[in-house]
Amino acid sequence: MSTAALIVAAGRGTRAGGGVPKQWRPLKGKRVIDWTLQAFRDAGIKTIVVVLSPEDRDAWDSFASQSDVVLTAGGAERAQSVQNGLQALQNLNLTLACPVTKVLIHDAARPCTSQALITSVVETLDQSPAAAPALAVTDALWTGAEGQVTGTQDRTGLFAAQTPQGFQLEAILKAHAHHPGGAADDVEVARDAGLEVAIIAGEPDNIKITRPEDFARAARILETEDKMDIRPDIRLGNGYDVHRFGPGNSVILCGVEIPHHRSLQGHSDADVGMHAVTDAIYGALAQGDIGRHFPPSDRQWKGAASEIFLAHAANLAREMGFQISNVDCTLVCEYPKVGPHAEAMQAEMARILQIDATRVSVKATTSERLGFTGRSEGIASLATAALVKP
Repeated sequence: MSTAALIVAAGRGTRAGGGVPKQWRPLKGKRVIDWTLQAFRDAGIKTIVVVLSPEDRDAWDSFASQSDVVLTAGGAERAQSVQNGLQALQNLNLTLACPVTKVLIHDAARPCTSQALITSVVETLDQSPAAAPALAVTDALWTGAEGQVTGTQDRTGLFAAQTPQGFQLEAILKAHAHHPGGAADDVEVARDAGLEVAIIAGEPDNIKITRPEDFARAARILETEDKMDIRPDIRLGNGYDVHRFGPGNSVILCGVEIPHHRSLQGHSDADVGMHAVTDAIYGALAQGDIGRHFPPSDRQWKGAASEIFLAHAANLAREMGFQISNVDCTLVCEYPKVGPHAEAMQAEMARILQIDATRVSVKATTSERLGFTGRSEGIASLATAALVKP
């Protein structure tokens, strides 16, 4: 089901000062409404109807290049502006392959709405004809006149309403068509039409810019959100490798040669542990596996030390801007016993990877004599690598 946003931006916002309506005033390098539209785009909303005052000709021109925005003129009151926006959306539906069935009606002067809140409203509409965010009133409430407290008001069951307020499109269209006007918001219109409206948890930062000081508060909220969005790029990769036993007198595991009555067979030195770790790093980088970078059909890699492969993967990670946070390698075999050599393996892998040995884990397990490893026909290895781009 398709969802559209209807942004009400036809008001004059005189209490906010500044000489121009608040939705057009600057906020952290953009207009207030630009932050509002970005919030819905970031939440995956592809269709946006913006209701503008006919007086704001510069604003109409500024949206000419925004292909996801449909413009329509507002009315003398908010209810009329919303009706005009809903009608524009209904007309748009005639041209869409996937018609809009849900609409989120939102005040342009709420630029700090989060993606999570938008998504929550949309998802609630799967079970309800209408849904809206609100904050339970927690402060004491007074009545007053002429600067004096005249009484108190019970706050039980009281909520401070927010937007976006979400509706099934057909339901809110009918509700507005039969409403006499003068409603405080679209929830009132919906309830007057008999629609049930689900309350979802609002957000304290979802403020509506009303007074001049609200611009500074909104800027602080958006600054915090910008900092939260600067997250490291964390990648995880998995590797798995198997080599069979053949004639020989030692095996090489994680760069350490261990005396044994058989050797592992492979195109290179058959270091099953190092191969799994190498593939885990390539996997985290989305760069394939060892075979892509060192094809077994190329004779120059016959008998090559697996250190070459692991060093290449580590260097590639650094070239792509990643740090290797840690690697974890598990060897699956009955023999040889890995425990006595684990510390040396850890140190050798850390040297090749150019990371601290405390970030390398090498351990072993048996398969309880089950399968090819249990029959001592070969050794398997599983590995995980974590990469971080600051």
